[in-house]
Amino acid sequence: MTRRHTTIVIIPERTSRIKYFRFSQIFLVVIASIVALSIAVVSAIVYDYCTLKTTLPSRLSLEREITRQRAQIQAFAKGINTLKSDMGALQEFQKKITVMANIESLNGEDAVFGIGGSMPEDLDANLPLSEDHRGVIRQMHEQIEYLADVSSIQKESFGELYKSLESRKSFLASTPAVRPTSGWMSSGFGYRTSPFTGLREFHQGIDIATRMGTPVVAPADGTVTFAGRKGGLGLAMVIDHGHGIVTRYGHLQKCLVKRGVCVKRGDEIALVGNTGRTTAPHLHYEVRLNGLPVNPQKYILN
Repeated sequence: MTRRHTTIVIIPERTSRIKYFRFSQIFLVVIASIVALSIAVVSAIVYDYCTLKTTLPSRLSLEREITRQRAQIQAFAKGINTLKSDMGALQEFQKKITVMANIESLNGEDAVFGIGGSMPEDLDANLPLSEDHRGVIRQMHEQIEYLADVSSIQKESFGELYKSLESRKSFLASTPAVRPTSGWMSSGFGYRTSPFTGLREFHQGIDIATRMGTPVVAPADGTVTFAGRKGGLGLAMVIDHGHGIVTRYGHLQKCLVKRGVCVKRGDEIALVGNTGRTTAPHLHYEVRLNGLPVNPQKYILN
């Protein structure tokens, strides 16, 4: 089989020597294909470059928007965690009011955070902005629905509490709900080691350490039934608040009201002292219910 060739003749202007270049047709086809492919590749590269140059600003803007939205998701997650904590504190406050007012458990009180189990764990609000937040978003939707159910129950529970409290205004006014003096608790209610004998003894109240002469206020409305010396309590005072509630104050420096005087919550009744069996200035404070000592801290709301 005879191969076809193509001859290219070059005739220079100033020389008489003619140049011949002979190529096979297959070679020319290969060269033409290479040139065409090169042109196509270069055209594709130029097109991609132009497209990328055009879309790059919008992509950067989209990435900034995604980062901003993820930051907002983190802020919402922190807000949901805070809301759960606040609702838990509200429930504890409600329980304290219920105990203080001697109200029986309200419907749903113990079930507020028992919907479908215990309170869900806090959301991960510190997830890096570069990571996918779809899992957090799904948990947020679930917990928002959960909190909506909780708030509905809490609303009903507070409504019942309000009705109960309305009928107990006089009882509440007679309930020791505030700290009788400023300072810090140096000894709690219950069994302790006696600072005098070193033996185990039952402490019927709490001790609030503070400076000599600090005012003592009435924690609730009541009538002073005793003001004078009472054994190891030194100068002491007793207030009858009615409803079986009595408060006692020991180691006073001075009584500011006399026996038989009616006092209101917040009235100054005495000054902190160091009388009786004591090692330093402090107020010994007791709350008794129907003659039995109870933990005063259960009644202090401030």
